[in-house]
Amino acid sequence: MVAICPPSSVPPVIHTIKPLCPDAHLFEITCRVTTPDVAGQRFSLPTWIPGSYLIREFSRHVVRIRAEAGGKPVALTKLDKATWQAAPCKGALSLIYQVHAYDASVRGAYLDRQRAFFNASSVFLRAHGQENALQRVELLPPDFAPDWRAATSLPRAGAAPWGFGAYQAKSYADLLDHPVEMGRFTRLKFSAGGVTHHLVVTGNAPFQRERLCRDLARVCAEQMALFAAPRLADPYLFLLATTDSGYGGLEHRNASALLAAHDDLPAPHLADTETPENYARLLGLCSHEYFHRWNVKRIHPAEFVAPDDQRESYSRLLWFFEGVTSYYDDLCLVRAGVIDEKRYLALLARTLTQTRNTPGRAAQSLVEASFDAWIKYYRPDENSPNAEVSYYHKGAWVALWLDLRLRQRNASLDDLMRRLWREYGSVDKGLTEADIYAAIAALGNVALARTLQAAVEGTHDLPLEKLLAQAGVKLVWQTEGKDKTPWLGLRHMSVEGKIRIRHVLAASPAEQAGLAAGDVLIALAGREVTAQNLASRLARFAVDTSVECHYFRHGLLSTTTLTPQSPPANTALLTTLPGKLARERRQGWLGVMSVSSPKV
Repeated sequence: MVAICPPSSVPPVIHTIKPLCPDAHLFEITCRVTTPDVAGQRFSLPTWIPGSYLIREFSRHVVRIRAEAGGKPVALTKLDKATWQAAPCKGALSLIYQVHAYDASVRGAYLDRQRAFFNASSVFLRAHGQENALQRVELLPPDFAPDWRAATSLPRAGAAPWGFGAYQAKSYADLLDHPVEMGRFTRLKFSAGGVTHHLVVTGNAPFQRERLCRDLARVCAEQMALFAAPRLADPYLFLLATTDSGYGGLEHRNASALLAAHDDLPAPHLADTETPENYARLLGLCSHEYFHRWNVKRIHPAEFVAPDDQRESYSRLLWFFEGVTSYYDDLCLVRAGVIDEKRYLALLARTLTQTRNTPGRAAQSLVEASFDAWIKYYRPDENSPNAEVSYYHKGAWVALWLDLRLRQRNASLDDLMRRLWREYGSVDKGLTEADIYAAIAALGNVALARTLQAAVEGTHDLPLEKLLAQAGVKLVWQTEGKDKTPWLGLRHMSVEGKIRIRHVLAASPAEQAGLAAGDVLIALAGREVTAQNLASRLARFAVDTSVECHYFRHGLLSTTTLTPQSPPANTALLTTLPGKLARERRQGWLGVMSVSSPKV
């Protein structure tokens, strides 16, 4: 896949990994250090993976571990939850261990009889003091599946293309940035911007291979043109695993790990003029992770220059790195011509609606949401909608506002991103909050930067109606649905047809009635309610009229009084404005950039 790197003169740390037992979901791994610390070599596993801001404690999946040197056992002491120390020994030291791998997400490790996947952070030990040594990786084929292949962005060091064997990374930090897929997969290739891109798809669903490659090539070429960037890596690797249901992605420097549903792939008989919602969602996911190739992996917060893999690396800037990326993911789809204006405006309206329907946006600022991601965003609970705001969704709202404000000054968010790439990303210099505001001030004016800072440090909504109108788009806030069903302010799930409350929104009729997450609604005004008939029952009530409500809490029957209200106008509707001037302004914002015809 990539040119073979020359061997290093410094003894490398050697990691060997083999899918051992698919039924028990076990990898067997060896970490060999040629020159261990004379005082006793320490090893550790990271507690988190870059791009996913939660302490995940990967060491909890280590089920057996031992050390040996010269074929003899070496005493191994566990110092803390993720660190081991071997006794002093002579000669090369090896740690042999097994890892249970049954995390089907893009963040950990997974193994069964169909496929294997892992991120280095969940399987490869760090040899303390030797982090900057060459890290050699030996991928061994499973005995139970001799026809499997391997896909990784790791540089080859003797392995055949798409084969098992020797790979290497220039350091331990570099090693963490290369996911690995093993199994029977579909391998595709396309060119965008003169760079080779590989797409590996795992799963048995049939799909239009040429269509997917053609659309991805357009999106990739669009983003490369946006940054006007030279080749960052040749090739780039998309690892896409498909399941019955699933969604997620994780960015890496020269690759991305993706999870999607089988039905998100373009169906075999899909017409070229059709882009179903689920397929657009898949393209948006790929676009999001690919945009991170610049915004996070190269343009990154100063706190991420040398993060500690054992503890949290806090940043107040996730609203920028995830929010701006969330703004561009679908924007790049319409600019690349893989979706039309109507579909894009519907996707943008959904993002605005998700933010507007989150009471927590009045309780938590974007910088607070960024800083507290470690303890809140990845640990949602029954009160999350009232206490938190998504730095993805509201961050995209802010990015839209900033783009449209900059366009009033004959600049754009595109100009800002190119400036940050030139001054920070291309030279691998960490970015601070002050740097972002200074760059915005240089493109617009100081007042604009100050307004943005106040917005991300505060909890108010930035107005969009006039800005969008000036860009040729009308924004109207309306109530959800057409029947204007009275509103209770709760979110529920169906459990055997029963209504179990998941969230009660702040200052809602449900909260005022004393309902709580976990309660099971059984009757309104003396009539049974179910997940299927709740909407029709509510439609019979007048707003601001009290209704007797029966529910179970912890198995005990309780009664309260509900007073439904008019539904809030929290659903965004975006439509194009008529006229030549409006059309020209939309074209300036959403227009397709000139990209070379992609090669599939």
